[in-house]
Amino acid sequence: MPLTDSKIKHAKHRDKVYKLSDGGGLYIQIQALKGEHRKTSKHWRLAYRYARRQRTLALGEYPLITLVEAREKREQAKKLLEQGIDPALRLGKKARLEQETSKSENTFEAIARKWYNQERGAWSEGHATRVINSLEREAFPDLGPLPIHEITTANVLAIIRKIEARDTLEVSSRVLQRCRSVFAYAIDEEKIENNPAVGIGPKQLKKRKVQHRPALNRADLPEFLAKLEKYDGHLITKLALKLVLLTFVRISELRGALWNEFDTDNAIWRIPAERMKMGAAHIVPLSRQSLAVLGELRQLTGTRDLIFPGERTWKKPISENTMLYALYRMGYHKRATVHGFRATASTTLNENGFNSDAIERQLAHEERNKIRAAYNRAEYLEERKEIMQWWGDFLDGLATSSNVVSINSTNERGETWTI
Repeated sequence: MPLTDSKIKHAKHRDKVYKLSDGGGLYIQIQALKGEHRKTSKHWRLAYRYARRQRTLALGEYPLITLVEAREKREQAKKLLEQGIDPALRLGKKARLEQETSKSENTFEAIARKWYNQERGAWSEGHATRVINSLEREAFPDLGPLPIHEITTANVLAIIRKIEARDTLEVSSRVLQRCRSVFAYAIDEEKIENNPAVGIGPKQLKKRKVQHRPALNRADLPEFLAKLEKYDGHLITKLALKLVLLTFVRISELRGALWNEFDTDNAIWRIPAERMKMGAAHIVPLSRQSLAVLGELRQLTGTRDLIFPGERTWKKPISENTMLYALYRMGYHKRATVHGFRATASTTLNENGFNSDAIERQLAHEERNKIRAAYNRAEYLEERKEIMQWWGDFLDGLATSSNVVSINSTNERGETWTI
């Protein structure tokens, strides 16, 4: 008679080992463990013939291996025998240990750490720390133990929803991108065939309402440049505003600028990867106007490491608010921000027909397409040199009465004006 769970559970130990058969060579072997607290142990066995020899295969202990699972293994063994394969090679203890080892080596966390160790050499130390910390905090608790080939889009979306619930949308976006990269690495390593994170697009992600920072338009620039020229505050602050307007870099990139980053002979500013938002080194071609500002700054701070040291200590850069408060003093509270200079430059350059890809590269915006990103890092330098010099001349033309650059534009009411 076939076995039942009830019969197995109530089987008692005897003085000698005995068997309860389920048929087809499958049986459970019952024996008593020695010791003060005697306990019945029950182990599954499968008897079969291979290469004209009687063999026995250990399938595991009951109830860790259930009756249903033992029968499944019996059927697997029959199929293997029909193919001329010894079931011990696929179902035996050694095979199970190899499968467990393989399983542990192919979890999401194991694959993610291999990806991280491969990529970290190209990142700054700070960026590398942020990447692994975010995965350990956000992804590994839920995805980490799972075999990577079993992970679905729903699994990935579940961790993104947890992050969004904390209203940390920037974190959710970064974690999703890093998960995508881990799965892409797994595809390259032939661990999986499809990337489950690719199925999560912008429509599935929670979005924060964009609040654009105040920025000057082209019509505002002549007045602003005149006020900047008359600014009577700290000279280093005035020159910082001039240089950030001419180069339209991010304020953090300007504040932390070091003299050794500038190659004035070749008119190039090389910002290292560890100081860039996207973790990639950036080149800023310097116009004649930018070089002139640097010449003035050299006389003020040229003996220091920082170009824009703070007033209280020369070892730290000027604060984030130094230039913003200067704009307030000039009458631009809620009308302009330092970051807004980037939007002003981008709009003007695009409207004047410059290559939009070259403009985006000069703004150091992240290219989401990896192939285009690799291309853009290597190209457009000559165009960017032309852009930066045109921008410097354009601002000069607005600030002076001679060499004026004339631009016609139409506002929302259909009125045409000229600068």
